[in-house]
Amino acid sequence: MGREVSESCVDSLLIEMVSTYCNRFYANKSELAARRIEAIGYQVGHQLSERYTMERPRFGDHLEAIKFICKDFWSELFKKQIDNLKTNHRGTFVLQDNRFRWLARLSIDQTSENEGASQDPSENKAMQAMSMYLYFPCGIIRGALSNLGIPCAVSADMSNLPACSFVVRIKA
Repeated sequence: MGREVSESCVDSLLIEMVSTYCNRFYANKSELAARRIEAIGYQVGHQLSERYTMERPRFGDHLEAIKFICKDFWSELFKKQIDNLKTNHRGTFVLQDNRFRWLARLSIDQTSENEGASQDPSENKAMQAMSMYLYFPCGIIRGALSNLGIPCAVSADMSNLPACSFVVRIKA
């Protein structure tokens, strides 16, 4: 029997971590807060992949490892698999979760988002604040893949809430 943590505890921890780093430790330095949140996610992902792959043979290639992240790893974290995986077969993978749990409860005003350049600065600030919640899962993915011997860069796109796409670029 594995050890589990309540989803509400993880949600609260993520909210408090982002709030603390953005509003207290690095209030005027959002890029430093983002790097620190991603670094914490990296450590978590590294340790979780160690735990989830202890009894597995090494992966033969990048695609096998990415499929592991999309199916088994994601299922352990979010009780569901990634909804869609795309690749250009040149080291870039797009993992799409159509209802990313950590963004599902967040909302923005769609009318001002569609106005483009005339977007209200407070809306832009709201999107930037929401994007801070994606540095942690990007770090988790990067840490997990790093532990599997795959150096990469991970970014996220939340332009279609609550869907979220994670772009993994394998470093040569």
